[in-house]
Amino acid sequence: MASCPKEDIPNFKELLQEENFYLTTEEGGQGLLPVLVLSMKESEKKRRPTIVFLHSTNKCKEWLRPLLEGYASRGYIAVAIDSRYHGERATSITTYRESLVSSWKNGDTMPFIFDTVWDLIKLADYLTEREDVAPSKIGITGESLGGMHAWFAAFVDTRYSVVVPIIGVQGFGWAIEHDKWQARVNSIKAVFEEARADLDKSAIDKEVVQKVWDRIAPGLASQFDAPYTVPTIAPRPLLILNGEDDPRCPLGGLEIPESRTLKACEKTNCPQNFKLIAQPGIGHQMTPLMVKEASDWFDRFLKV
Repeated sequence: MASCPKEDIPNFKELLQEENFYLTTEEGGQGLLPVLVLSMKESEKKRRPTIVFLHSTNKCKEWLRPLLEGYASRGYIAVAIDSRYHGERATSITTYRESLVSSWKNGDTMPFIFDTVWDLIKLADYLTEREDVAPSKIGITGESLGGMHAWFAAFVDTRYSVVVPIIGVQGFGWAIEHDKWQARVNSIKAVFEEARADLDKSAIDKEVVQKVWDRIAPGLASQFDAPYTVPTIAPRPLLILNGEDDPRCPLGGLEIPESRTLKACEKTNCPQNFKLIAQPGIGHQMTPLMVKEASDWFDRFLKV
């Protein structure tokens, strides 16, 4: 996180202002969205570019603070939230895992990606009404689960105008078809073990995986998968950052999304608005290079 560029401001701590508040996105306990906003005190009021940064599994908005401070020091409004069943929205370390199992059992919630994407739509409602936010200059990024949230939020909401998913974009259907689903499944294994038992299987196989995705995130491995949703982000600037050796986001699953997105950008005469960087020798981790590339991408497209 230290690789995120930060302006050298002598009295930075005195000038940094912090807001902590809640937005109501729907009824019920999970409908209370905790929001953290960092920005610099300004002598004159003006609308500024905004970055929404989303955390990974079992982390929280406060974990992102070094990144938020870096962006804030450079003139951004820096925003983070707790995703569903994380941070202030969790009662224990197992809350998220239990929510996934409950989703499989009851089918009444979508804690894997989709429910948090709804929160991000409501967050965009709020941000575009703020007097200090430039509504046409809202960027979104995130790591791992947060990268998936950024990807899908940008798919459904064009108010997120510059997009940088970090180690999040993958082909769910491709992984099933090519027997590359194991690493992703192992990251949230409890729900798949529950499904295996309910389906009377001796081991988790591709049928179990398909049924779980269809149940807890309908369309994730079909009509809402990367080949169909990633290209729709174009021609908005989109940078995908992955590790070349990431077993959770295998590069083979990105070949079709990459080619389709590039074609979409070329049709609108802006091929420079799309880039995919797969860092050699890197698995499922956010690296200093990725943090710096994301920062440069936002500066390039939001500070104009």
